[in-house]
Amino acid sequence: MRYDFRLDLRALYQHLCNNHPRPDEPAYPLPIGLPADSKMTNADLAARVNECLALNKPAAQRTPEQAQKIKTIVDVIRIPENSIQGHLNWGTFTMRDVARRSGGAGPFGNARVRYSGSADDAALNQRIARFATDEQAARRFAADVDHSGRFAMPVVTTHGIADSTVFVEGSDTLRRRMEAAGNGRWLVQTYVQSGEHSYLGDAHYPPLFEALLAWVEQREKPSAQGIAQRCLQRNAAAPAACRFVPDYVPQPLDRRIAPR
Repeated sequence: MRYDFRLDLRALYQHLCNNHPRPDEPAYPLPIGLPADSKMTNADLAARVNECLALNKPAAQRTPEQAQKIKTIVDVIRIPENSIQGHLNWGTFTMRDVARRSGGAGPFGNARVRYSGSADDAALNQRIARFATDEQAARRFAADVDHSGRFAMPVVTTHGIADSTVFVEGSDTLRRRMEAAGNGRWLVQTYVQSGEHSYLGDAHYPPLFEALLAWVEQREKPSAQGIAQRCLQRNAAAPAACRFVPDYVPQPLDRRIAPR
């Protein structure tokens, strides 16, 4: 489900821009990302996006139509403007790789998705392209990536609350799956007030590793509150460096990504 929204983005982008693919290019189902033999590059895709949305220009230099299209994407897909290009890249090139591994078909679909947040949701839902999930591809994809919560060992996670690359709501899915598999006791989740994905700041990692090692070696299960407190102890001279939010609870993923 974490990848479904990238198909939503591809479908919405095509609805708004109609240049990926262009009308004079061979059509293909968007869930495959790109045809396997396509020569498109990241730079080629960026040129098409800028042709339609002018993401490479300051907001003041965009046309009202471009500004409205960007707003529609931000409001419907629920991603910030500065992540549109990145998610389109993933929804193009990575989804092509997924299709290759899934027998040439895409494991994602949007046939019954109800989109909301645009200026005219009824018109959007009537006109946006729809794609049925290829069930065989979906099974192959799930067999490759679906862990089903089967982690019968200590797991300590951390996530930026405003991460726009991998949504924090996915942490709720992880918790639910581990609990359903009978492994909920092995999971401790922490959250950081950050919009970053790859790096959350020096202060956060030592207490996380200390907590995991103590759990593995000494059977001392940590808590989010204890990890946050340890961060403050280690950074007494600069407490602002610690941005753990120990009481944060993520919403279910379908509050962020349209259910299907």
